[in-house]
Amino acid sequence: MKSAQIVAPRQIEMIDIDKPDISSDPEGAILIKTYMNAICGTDMPSFALDHPADAYPLSPGMTIHECIGVVAASKSDRFKEGDAVLALPGRIGGLAEYFVSHEAVTVPLVEFERKDCILMAQPLGTVIWACSKLGNLLNQDVVVMGQGPMGLLFTHLLSNLGAKTVITTDLVDFRLEASKQMQATHTINSAEVDPAAAVEQITEGRMADLVVEVVGHQTETINQCMDLVKRDGTILAFGVPDDPTYAFRFGDFFRKNIRFIGSVGPDAQNNFPLAMDMIAQGRIDVSPMITHRLPFTEVQRGFELSLHKKDEAIKIVLEYD
Repeated sequence: MKSAQIVAPRQIEMIDIDKPDISSDPEGAILIKTYMNAICGTDMPSFALDHPADAYPLSPGMTIHECIGVVAASKSDRFKEGDAVLALPGRIGGLAEYFVSHEAVTVPLVEFERKDCILMAQPLGTVIWACSKLGNLLNQDVVVMGQGPMGLLFTHLLSNLGAKTVITTDLVDFRLEASKQMQATHTINSAEVDPAAAVEQITEGRMADLVVEVVGHQTETINQCMDLVKRDGTILAFGVPDDPTYAFRFGDFFRKNIRFIGSVGPDAQNNFPLAMDMIAQGRIDVSPMITHRLPFTEVQRGFELSLHKKDEAIKIVLEYD
């Protein structure tokens, strides 16, 4: 079968590997023929960072995890051959024609015409998991820092959950335009405007009840959140950290009585089905964030578009034969 493999920094090659055999896997294992997957920001470090030379090539199929497909073989009582599913890859990454998953992180697909939109239930499920930690959001002023795919999903869901204002920040205008389609009430280009001054004006001096950091991969924005949040407010850290230790403005955090919440991963069996229902029932329209659909064999181009934000790329979907 065909698989993609990262063979050097920012270089992907197509290779042939054996189709996985799950006959010796534990009960619950599922072999899935890939139908479609998508590039996530958390996939970027494997592609873009300079790993030690002896780490290359990386494992076949790394690093895609947003996947839908059809069950090709099953050791699960819950899934049979031919079932359409959303699943997280296991011992083989998602950038392959087949991957191995497990019933614990696999859910049936709901019926919906646009399968690329249903695929977005995977990232939306992680956003649902994060928002479940926040409590009542009715009539609150919220800020979402970063309007990549995950930030856009936060924007839409927070609006659905009753926030009074949903203010979004980004450095790129085309992402801010997409956030307006995803129910943002106000947008701020933080390369051109001081976000703290803008949030103060929008909220009439109240500042934000909640600030969600969805940028990650650097150490600055998590500290900037403290300039935007009100006293006794909440910061939700969702952006993936590349550094194990951050220089953190602990004094400001302490004196403003800020609540700090971290969130990673979903409760797959609860969050993914709810996310699919929200999309299929029209309660969340994810289509504005899907900007490109490419053949699986063009994965190198897909990662380059995503990394460099070329061609106004936001969410890139890869399609398999």
